[in-house]
Amino acid sequence: MSKLIDISLDQWDASGSATQQAAALQALEDGQVLLLPRLGFSLHPEEHGLLNGAAGNASGAKNISWEPVRGVRGQGDACDAALLAALMQRYARQTRSLLAGLLPSYQAHLQQGKGSFRPVEIAGRVTSWRKDDTRLHIDSFPSSPTQGRRILRVFTNIHPRDAPRVWKLGPPFEQVAQHFLPVAQRPQPVLAALLQWLHVTKSRRTAYDHYMLQLHDAMKADLAYQAQVEQHTHAFAPGQTWIIFSDAVSHAALRGQHALEQTWLLPVRAMAAPDKSPLAILERQLQRPLA
Repeated sequence: MSKLIDISLDQWDASGSATQQAAALQALEDGQVLLLPRLGFSLHPEEHGLLNGAAGNASGAKNISWEPVRGVRGQGDACDAALLAALMQRYARQTRSLLAGLLPSYQAHLQQGKGSFRPVEIAGRVTSWRKDDTRLHIDSFPSSPTQGRRILRVFTNIHPRDAPRVWKLGPPFEQVAQHFLPVAQRPQPVLAALLQWLHVTKSRRTAYDHYMLQLHDAMKADLAYQAQVEQHTHAFAPGQTWIIFSDAVSHAALRGQHALEQTWLLPVRAMAAPDKSPLAILERQLQRPLA
């Protein structure tokens, strides 16, 4: 079961002590969640209007995404794209500073992924079972294969009042893999090549990506597993930040509105303990290379 490990930093550009850095590194690679209970993200005065719900309602999307090259996507017509882009770019910079001060051994290896602004209330949102993030899952990106790289994500609750962001945390990755791998379909290299050729995926979906998607979908589809597996709930208050390897921490978001998230990708070789990565765990269980 994933635990929350408190880190008492309250500045995005603060350097953690040697003790904090060692504790954070081990906790993350062991599949725990780093909680920074006193680290909030400050909005500029003109940005507070983004929290009135208009952005999410106008677009119909649960997330508004941002990338340095492609800019803001999914904001609809009622939201200022330039204002959103500035907000999300600033958040990305601050998360990089945070990771540099807390996890310095990762700094040179981090590759920037998407950022997102999540203005829509989770509870009551109608969606397909595969996209239902209220069900326990591990993260895997269908259109953006990671090819074995770790998915390191930073979240901050920016709700303007007292509404927490409520998550469930479930069993560790190794247990998830042991449970679902026996029923996973084998990858089809021809299909992976076709998906890339058709631009359904941005790069080649490796055997690793295939199995991670299988685990993601199998977890969400199995309602008996969702009901019976050991899990606990935690409420992240406004003004709190948390960090996880979301490809290894089984999690679900139950309720909450107005959060920021930034994804960073990390090559397995940059880990202090590469044998703890999902790639290594899957390769041990399947007894073959996957990436």
